Amino acid sequence: MTERRDELIRLLQAYTTESARLADEFATRHGLHTTDLHALIAVLAAEGRGVPLTAGRLAAHLGLSSGATTALVDRMERHGYVERVRDPADRRRVVLTYGDEAARVGRAFFGPLGADMDALVGGFSDAELAAVQRFLAGVVEMVAARRAAHTSTAISRPSE
Repeated sequence: MTERRDELIRLLQAYTTESARLADEFATRHGLHTTDLHALIAVLAAEGRGVPLTAGRLAAHLGLSSGATTALVDRMERHGYVERVRDPADRRRVVLTYGDEAARVGRAFFGPLGADMDALVGGFSDAELAAVQRFLAGVVEMVAARRAAHTSTAISRPSE
């Protein structure tokens, strides 16, 4: 059991590193800051869940001030990566949507990875995929909880 655990941790570390490097390459290639990329992912995820994302919710998600979020959204909007639109459910509210340019560059860059993922997943049974899904969902929840705990207990450094 210990060897399997150690190998799982090693593989998760390797995946995290490779995933971060791929995201860095995408961001660099398209002139994005790391925070911009995290914002794009948040907008895309919110749309996928059918939950409109406001700039305020994005700011909270990214841990940014309202001013920094406005600058980020302005920059991304200029490049066509996000759009500000009226919330169809509440016209007083403005929400962020994934822009056409973000969709275009995302498909071009990550499309082949999606095809590779489809091929990989095709080699597993439904039961195996259910186990992997349960494991990864648990890992994501655990890491998010640990990050939140570190964020809420951050220790400020004394002034020098």
